[in-house]
Amino acid sequence: MTERAWKTPGRRALLGAAVLGTAALGLPAAAQAAEPGRGHGGGGHGSLRDLPVPTVIGHRGASGYRPEHTLGSYQLALDLGAHIVEQDLVPTKDGHLVCRHENDITGTTDVADHPEFADRKATKSIDGVTYTGWFTEDFTLAELKTLRATERIPGNRPDNTLYNGRWTIPTFEEVLRWADKEGRKRGAPVWLYVETKHPTYFRKLGLGPEEPLARLLRRYGRDGKNSALILQSFEPTSVQRLARLVDTPRIVLLSGPKSRPWDFVESGDPRTVADLVKPAGLKWLASFAQGIGPTLDLIIPKDASGRLTTPTTLVRDAHARGLLLHPYTMRNENSFLPADFRRGTDPNAYGDVFGACAAYFATGIDGIFADHPDTALLAAADHAGR
Repeated sequence: MTERAWKTPGRRALLGAAVLGTAALGLPAAAQAAEPGRGHGGGGHGSLRDLPVPTVIGHRGASGYRPEHTLGSYQLALDLGAHIVEQDLVPTKDGHLVCRHENDITGTTDVADHPEFADRKATKSIDGVTYTGWFTEDFTLAELKTLRATERIPGNRPDNTLYNGRWTIPTFEEVLRWADKEGRKRGAPVWLYVETKHPTYFRKLGLGPEEPLARLLRRYGRDGKNSALILQSFEPTSVQRLARLVDTPRIVLLSGPKSRPWDFVESGDPRTVADLVKPAGLKWLASFAQGIGPTLDLIIPKDASGRLTTPTTLVRDAHARGLLLHPYTMRNENSFLPADFRRGTDPNAYGDVFGACAAYFATGIDGIFADHPDTALLAAADHAGR
């Protein structure tokens, strides 16, 4: 493949460049998330196959610029032009679905600063991993709403700490209302990408997420096969359960090749992700999902030094089964990029993210999750222009 040479831009210069980049595509930045032909108004309708390719998914919003899973992060992702904005869902003690990457909220809220919740600190095993901290399932929604969101990785993103305490933890229903409002403003639906987190763990607590999620999707008109929303989970049985409840499009997330989905571990299913990306596994996934969300390493593995090697056949094999591919996650900082696209010695400085995106887009993937959606949009425009 031929890659374009780029000079590494400044951290904030990319924000301004995104506006120019979306204008070059003939669309204002705010319109990128909802293009013509996808229906109008709130929940709206839009075909999964009509999404731009490559689709740019705002990973937890615009988490490269704002604390993740806040309305501020979601709004910025939309304003920067992300085609879809992602939410991860976990339940509260009283059964509400809230937007957090994990149910452990120790590092994403100011809960440790609340003496009234000191006795809620606990040690738990979640999907085979032990954590000590504070967890959403031990709080009512009213209690969670007294907390404020904070930056999860302040060492990598110190600028984001400026916004610590600015937003509360949003409920998924609040996000649906926000999306409906923004959809009416734009005249086209706002696409959402919604993940059920640790569903087997929560089901054992009587807090299974699929049924309350389905009720909300029906209430807000996002339960049809052409709804402007994609459901996702690392647990295939959660996706199957959702398929029985709603017709909303579905994606199965895939981690490293040696890993096993936690629902497989619990049920004794011996298959690994390496089995699921083989033709037989992809055929099975295609029986209840419209796509897969693999880690980027399943698209192009890295060698021992962290440099990209030869692409696998996963894109070709998945497309042969009619599956879309939305791999995760593209980030601008050196520490998150393949070694051959890092620039300089500062792990938190921006590397050659455009070159990295070009390498992944050249494989034929249908989209990508990005912490900095403006950068990914510029890279997608470069790819489309080649």
